[in-house]
This record gives sequence, C-alpha cells and structure tokens, in this order.
Amino acid sequence: MRAIGLDVGGTSVRAAVVDEQGFVVDTARAGTPSDENALEDAISGVIDELRNRYDEVVAVGLAVAGFVASDRETVMFAPHLAWRAAPVAERIAKRVGLPVTLEHDANAAALGEHRFGAARGARVAALVAIGTGIGAGLLLDGEIYRGAHGVAPELGHLTVVPGGRACPCGKYGCWERYCSGTALAATAIELMARQPGQSTVLARDMAEDPGAITGRRVARAARDGDPVAQRAVAELAKWLGEGLALVADVFDPEIVVIGGGVSGSSTLFLDEAREHYAGAITGARHRPLARIRTAHLGDDAAMVGAAALALEGAC
Repeated sequence: MRAIGLDVGGTSVRAAVVDEQGFVVDTARAGTPSDENALEDAISGVIDELRNRYDEVVAVGLAVAGFVASDRETVMFAPHLAWRAAPVAERIAKRVGLPVTLEHDANAAALGEHRFGAARGARVAALVAIGTGIGAGLLLDGEIYRGAHGVAPELGHLTVVPGGRACPCGKYGCWERYCSGTALAATAIELMARQPGQSTVLARDMAEDPGAITGRRVARAARDGDPVAQRAVAELAKWLGEGLALVADVFDPEIVVIGGGVSGSSTLFLDEAREHYAGAITGARHRPLARIRTAHLGDDAAMVGAAALALEGAC
C-alpha cells in the first residue's frame, strides 16, 4: 500500500507518494495560495496529479504548519496559511475521495525520523526543526505527544532572554529569536552595527542591499571565513545548546534530532552546540546526555511521517 503525504507550508505545498517502508516514490509541488479555497484547490491538485500516476494510493496525510485541534480534523490557526478553525481533513477528503489524516508538521517530521530515520527505535525522542523559526515534535514510547489541546510542544517559544527580541507570537526573548535562520541574520546585523568595519563580505552586502543578509547568506559567509558571520554562527550554537539543555531538563530525551533548513549548515555549529548543551544541562557531568543528531530524511521527513500516519489509519 501507498499513501500521499503532504507538507503544507507558507511558501509551498509539497506532496510525495510514500510506501510502507517510508520510501518516497514520487513527488509533486505547488505554490501556497493566500486564499483558503485556492489553498485547498492546490492541495487537491497535487494529490490528483500523483494519483494519476500511482493507483495504489489508499490514504492522504496532511502535515500543516499550524495549530491542529486534538480531534486532528481541524486547523485552529496557522500564521502563514489561510485556515482559521477550518475542518480541513473533512474538506480535503470530500475533494479527493480518500481518507485524510491531519497532523502538525513538526509532529509528522518527528514520527518520520522515529520510524525511518535518525531517531529509529528511541523510547523518548525530540525533533527540533530550525528554519525561519523553530518547530518541535516529541515522541514518548513511540507515540506523538500533542498535549491536552493538540498544540504541544511549542519549544521555539520558550523564553530564553526575558525582555529580549520581539517575536511574532507576541512574546519577547523566545528561543527561535536567537536560534533560527532569522535569528542568524539578526545577530549578524547587530554585530555589524556594534563593530563597523569588522566584516568585509557581509558589510558589502549590507551596503548594497540590507535585505540580502539572510541566515543562508550568513552561513555561507561563515564558511568563507567572514569574522562577523562566524561570531553570529557561534551565537546560534550557544543558544542552540542552551535551549537543548532546557528541553533535556523537562523531557529527558534519549535523542534530539535537528532538522529544518538550518540543519544543512550543522557542520558550522553542531559540535559547539553539543558542548554548550553538556555544560548547561542540570546535573552536568552526573547524568547521561541525549544524543544529538541531524535528520536523516531531510526535507521529506514531514511528508513521510504524514503518509505513515495515513497508512495507519487506513489499515
């Protein structure tokens, strides 16, 4: 049997045909419209595109960047999507004529990594997806932990700097404001403002176009030896370690999987982050440490996890 797993994000709708072993057979993609009806058209469109090529599809799994209600039928809120208290699973099922399973994207990614990737077999596993912000998923004894109302765990909005940088969530000093692609760019800009003349590559980019300073650009400059970019990456490593220590103090995971777009630059910061984590955890040097690994499934993790959930529901 096969299922179609979708990763519905603010920029694109990505879909994959996935088999029972977690293998991605084929993919399709569409842009993410801002209108609710158009978004559902785009989702049903990529599903139909893949079904036309594969007739063994028995179910659909939707991984959504937003708050999914505990009934796993409704998207309560998604900051970059049009849905508000929308019965998404029912709507898409009616459009495509297949059962639809709905899940938060980070939960789906965590499940994918647990079943087929870096966290395979772990009893307690956390996934921290570092991209524009931070998404997170937690598995306890192989089961997704969603909390009482379906929105746990929002680890990216743990306060690490009281009164710190403003966050779109309405709080200040959230972890993702110091440990994300967005944070990497913000830190580099702050460092250049405090120490003008210290950066050659980034300062030139900043002078030509302030919008050119992105997390991806800072990581590339760090690889090229830019001193400000390297300090910004070191700051990200520190905050990643500090945040992981908080996660470990609360959940005591066996393994933490680092995913998301920023994980592609993990060779720049992950070893240093591990050192910060080992020193910041409560009871440092007197307790086992979680293994910290990068995701094996990469950008496919949420689609694979969503498809696995859909196949479970179809059996």
